[in-house]
Amino acid sequence: MLHPKNERTLVVIKPDGVERSLVGEIIRRFERVGLKIVAMKMLVADQEFVKAHYTLDSGWMKGVGEKSIKAYIDQGKKHPISDDPLAVAEVILRKLRSYITAGPVVAMVIEGAHAVKIVRKLVGSTEPLSSDVGTIRGDFVLDSYEMSDLDDRSIRNLIHASGSVAEAKREIAHWFKPDEIIEYRHVQEEILYGPNLDDVLG
Repeated sequence: MLHPKNERTLVVIKPDGVERSLVGEIIRRFERVGLKIVAMKMLVADQEFVKAHYTLDSGWMKGVGEKSIKAYIDQGKKHPISDDPLAVAEVILRKLRSYITAGPVVAMVIEGAHAVKIVRKLVGSTEPLSSDVGTIRGDFVLDSYEMSDLDDRSIRNLIHASGSVAEAKREIAHWFKPDEIIEYRHVQEEILYGPNLDDVLG
């Protein structure tokens, strides 16, 4: 069984995060909590690569459509595209492909205890309007589903972060070759994961 401290997740800082010079601030949030970067690169992704990324998980289309519809229902509104999650997801996917390929992105593999859930907690909700203050999206973005739908574009939320351990495994394999991921030890790992702190006193 994989120890939680060895869990990995994929994070992609989207073009708006790069353009707004937030890469360092975003990385700082992850490192400050004790997570470590084991792979990182900047690239410009093409549409086929992005389409494959977002449809690697067969449940992704339905889930993303349901999430968008629910956001409207929670505000007492009807979704402007459709009541069908798959129809909504098709439109969202088209906009996402345009959004992610609009400029350079920074892709990272992040490792550490409960990396998937911790990163998602730090990043915040998909819709920045619904993200709590203190999260990356809550602190640095003021977009909403309603505004992005009115402008016929993807919601701008700075980051993609894997939604589950299984999803992370698939996505990491899509974005990185095995030899691009570096195994190394942080000096702080003894403090974070050691059974006790006896050694700190020498």
